[in-house]
Amino acid sequence: MFFWEERPRTRGPKPALTLDRIADAAIAVADAEGLAAVTMQRVAADVGYTKMSLYRYVPGKTELVAVMLERAIGEPPVGGAGDWRTALSAWAEALLGRYAPHPWAIEATAGGRPIGPNELSWMESALAVLPGGLTGAERMDAVAAVAGQVRMIAGQAATTEGELTATIGLVLREHADRFPALAAAVSDTATRGGQDQAFRFGLERILDGLEVLIQRR
Repeated sequence: MFFWEERPRTRGPKPALTLDRIADAAIAVADAEGLAAVTMQRVAADVGYTKMSLYRYVPGKTELVAVMLERAIGEPPVGGAGDWRTALSAWAEALLGRYAPHPWAIEATAGGRPIGPNELSWMESALAVLPGGLTGAERMDAVAAVAGQVRMIAGQAATTEGELTATIGLVLREHADRFPALAAAVSDTATRGGQDQAFRFGLERILDGLEVLIQRR
């Protein structure tokens, strides 16, 4: 039995506590206070059960966080029509939409950890739209590069590029001579616009590189 599966129930009334309910309570804590605030004791208190009751569903916090991530990202959307670039772009935008409301989810994907079926389904759906011409390792790396772009932007969601540029501009008022390249870029952005496009710009450049590689093959 895997961490994401409900424990088999013996005869008797259906228990009020479920894995989804536990995950939802933990997500509420993480959304409000961060992942560090999630403990078995805290979640147990929030659902009105003892900590020992939670251990019947998840062995510990590591598995609880994995279930939280599964619940937060859900299943990937059904693949749409179009070429592989369009499909992979839609995949990336959908994944960003799942990560954005849950800043803790970026931390939850770091390091060695259990991986559940929803996360694997996201990987499967991205791999399925890639065309031929890439090795298995290259296909995995391509998905990792696109997912990395998603996670990077999702991790910065609290601060927009425009806000960051404004903050930098305050420093450059007195120190532009020390950072001439930065001052020139900020000045050009102020003139031409184009803020808050880092996600799309980075994604398109990744896809451009993949397209060149595929055509070369």
